[in-house]
Amino acid sequence: MLLAATRSVFGLPLEAAAYLWCTVFTAGTSAVLVLVTLRFSPGCGYWASLVALSLPAFNQFRGDIIREHGSWFFCVLALHLALQWLARGGWWRAAAIQAAIAVGALFRLEAAILVPALAASLLGELNTRQGWKRLLQLNALPLAGAVAASLALLSGGEISQPRIANFVALIDPQALLVSLDAMARPFADTILEYHAKEDARQILLFGLVLTLLVKFCALNGPLCLPLLYRANWIAVGEYWRRLRPLAWTWILYLCVLLVFFIRFRFINSRYTSFLNLLVVPLLTMALILFCRSHARWSRIVVLVLLLLMLSNVVSRGPGKTHYLEAAAWMAENTRADDPVYYEDARIAYYAGRGYPMTDVTAQQVMSADQAPEFRYYVFTHQPNDDTLQPWLAKQRKQLVRRFTNRKGETVLVIGE
Repeated sequence: MLLAATRSVFGLPLEAAAYLWCTVFTAGTSAVLVLVTLRFSPGCGYWASLVALSLPAFNQFRGDIIREHGSWFFCVLALHLALQWLARGGWWRAAAIQAAIAVGALFRLEAAILVPALAASLLGELNTRQGWKRLLQLNALPLAGAVAASLALLSGGEISQPRIANFVALIDPQALLVSLDAMARPFADTILEYHAKEDARQILLFGLVLTLLVKFCALNGPLCLPLLYRANWIAVGEYWRRLRPLAWTWILYLCVLLVFFIRFRFINSRYTSFLNLLVVPLLTMALILFCRSHARWSRIVVLVLLLLMLSNVVSRGPGKTHYLEAAAWMAENTRADDPVYYEDARIAYYAGRGYPMTDVTAQQVMSADQAPEFRYYVFTHQPNDDTLQPWLAKQRKQLVRRFTNRKGETVLVIGE
């Protein structure tokens, strides 16, 4: 909707509009993170800016068109508004918080985790009547929405939005246990001894949590190092005391990632990076404490972070040149109405053929026994010859072109 409105008003091409908004959201997220950090540690604006601009987790996606940029911005904005509301209160501020969460959820539904996280940050006040009033003030809009949705469901309605229905199904406890058992069973059968098989679920669960924590630390880069010094652990206590909404959001979002990991059996840095955004104030405070206690190292630390900041904007990787080469070949050698299977629809986009959506994986295509549905197949993975050659013979196809980048990643074009 945002891209369509931008194109309608300003006449920008969709891709240019997408890069524009991703840049605006990225800059906005960095700016709001600095404001939040200033509330945590006044006078640290330059340090906070250095951390926000050098954090690998967040900045590695600067050049990508992803909806996380919008979600991150509105989530961080909601947390900033929540800190203001905790200090001053007010119905309008509470409504602004929920509005920011709602807009963030339009980008990614996981933004809704802020609602229980902000409620949890008020748990210490619930021993007073005023605390309950503040809880009601903060959650008035979500409660009204929940009541309206419940009435609609009770009157025979259904959830017509697939994203919401899928998200609700994702957090179903029974389905979650089934998925966990499905992962634990082969793990127990192939690796564990007989007497340890009954502990397979716990071993797997703790292994997944550890994997998430290791990925979280890795995406902080060298900014994790100041927290290795025990004297800097005071920053963790201050973070919990003064920025409790961020701390609760970190805890609950870690649980969301764990659910995702169990249900879909993979995780990547794009999803985990929000954890790193939430600790920018903590990393900044730990960095300041380290540089105060190790003054001779401060210049080296700043230099390392500046180099890290530079690496975030200067691409040193091989790039997806094989995607562009394959797309150029497809545009030149095939017709627009040719049925083509694209394992990665970006190649179709670069070839000027739109962005075809399909739920069929390359493995499913190659395991199908029926007659070929497509004239060309564009694979972005390299099947082994034992699988590829029999399939080519059965489909009466041949390898037409192979495109490879400097890293050795391959795109295969298979046709007649």
